[in-house]
Amino acid sequence: MNEQEQAEQQRGVFILGGEGSHRGFWGEKAKGRGWGVVIILVIAFIFVPSFGWPPIVLGVLAAGVLVLITSATHNGSILERRVRRKRHRESVKTRSGDYHPYDQQRVTMLTAALEQTAKTKDKGERAARVEWARELAAMRATPDGADGMGWLQSARGIPGIAWHGPVGEDPYLSVAFAVSGQLRGMESPDSTLRKAEGFGALLAGRAAPGSLLRFVQPVTRILPADTALQEWWVMTNIDDEAPEWAKKSYEEVLIASSAGAMVQRHYVVASWPLNARFAEKARKFGEGRDGWRRLMAAEIESAQRGLHDAYFGEAVALTARGTTAVIRHMQNPSRPLDLVRDLAPTDLGERARGGEFSAHVVEGIDPETGAQVEWWHRTAAIRAEHLSVAQRTPLWLLPLLTGSKLDVIRTVSFHIELIPASEARRAARKDLVADMATEHAQTAGGRIPLDEGSVRVLAATRRRNDLAEGGGHHGTNWIGYVTITSDSKEQLALDSRELEELCDTDAGIHRLEWLDSYQSAASGLTWPIGRGIKPDEPTWAARTMRMLAGKGEKEAIS
Repeated sequence: MNEQEQAEQQRGVFILGGEGSHRGFWGEKAKGRGWGVVIILVIAFIFVPSFGWPPIVLGVLAAGVLVLITSATHNGSILERRVRRKRHRESVKTRSGDYHPYDQQRVTMLTAALEQTAKTKDKGERAARVEWARELAAMRATPDGADGMGWLQSARGIPGIAWHGPVGEDPYLSVAFAVSGQLRGMESPDSTLRKAEGFGALLAGRAAPGSLLRFVQPVTRILPADTALQEWWVMTNIDDEAPEWAKKSYEEVLIASSAGAMVQRHYVVASWPLNARFAEKARKFGEGRDGWRRLMAAEIESAQRGLHDAYFGEAVALTARGTTAVIRHMQNPSRPLDLVRDLAPTDLGERARGGEFSAHVVEGIDPETGAQVEWWHRTAAIRAEHLSVAQRTPLWLLPLLTGSKLDVIRTVSFHIELIPASEARRAARKDLVADMATEHAQTAGGRIPLDEGSVRVLAATRRRNDLAEGGGHHGTNWIGYVTITSDSKEQLALDSRELEELCDTDAGIHRLEWLDSYQSAASGLTWPIGRGIKPDEPTWAARTMRMLAGKGEKEAIS
């Protein structure tokens, strides 16, 4: 087979899995544990001159305990499990998982009631005071999944620009685009590869150091088919003189065709960090927030062009109310996905009940019937280190997105951070050297190496070749999330097991990391708001180059 045939055979095939972070002194994983062992042993040796050999024994025992409690298993480490249980106990005790949408009138009434009964000795009033205080604590402007979210631009008929300031994270702006998706109907293999390459070109085009857009979040919402349009067509087009059996027959067709059918709605969220470079660029468009909005108008138009060129169809930037409607639907699927008539941009949350270790429980209302409904949500993380190391095609996630084996409402979201090629190239070179050294150590003395090691070397080699000068590729940092929704606790448990089985057997995801003990906040990781990815930590050399580059020339026209 010649080189051209080999290249054609490898087109559209990539290796994904096993690499959760860049290699380091302690290897790809367990960096914190390695430094912890070093610190323990150093402290032990410091006390040797004063106490002799006992500090060494205690240090070795402490290091052994640290290794045991931090060793990763398919259920997480002992330390992680204890932290989750403690977090859950605190949540139950304080009822911090409860959420009530903010109501100024209710707040005023409860505050007045607490003041009036401040010195009461009646047991009934004391119990009522506890409930009033808990309700006040649960009443917040935004739900846990959208903590610190507001709007830079929220008027009707124009793109909604969300302004985020989560606690402990850097602020950023985000815009959600509704897209039709790349694959529609039957597509040839060449067409599928061309569209996958188009998405790669979109990411590469925005990963350059001068680009302000740094994060992209594709979101796919999978929900039961809605026959409302077909029913409306029947009501407006069927002959009034048609026999009843004919009308009944069409109703049976709708029921039979929609049973078990799931449809997909696709979104792409773009995020812009609010850093010094953004502020400097915005000054060229105007003063203050007006400059920000004008700059974002240009960025939104550029993102729409990129999505169109990447075969996503017509990319429509959602308004603030449109984005809010999607978020509310993801909490309460009884609400239609596009229902905006009763919403303001700040109406982001549905009433939620805490106290569940493995679920985010929403208590909503069906807008069509007015009946009370309850929905149970559970979110899991899809990390690179939990994927089997194997060659994959662009359709590797298709069983999770469209598979008929899983008849459950779900949202699948991937967060992608764009890393300039110059920074990714250095990390790829280090990873390749580390992987080759590991494989050499495994084969030393005639030992049979692990298959995972050779595949990892192949993946690192291809990544380094892709990032070579002139290749047009850039680096990425990514993580995926999936949220499933059921109408009861028992059904949620069953759906969780089915999802794990589907991911393991059909998608090569051998472990889903359920984000238990903080599921109310985890739900927001699949909402179209760009939450859920930890930015890649640049190397010392990359940080130095960024500092030397500065914010740009103030005198430049752009």
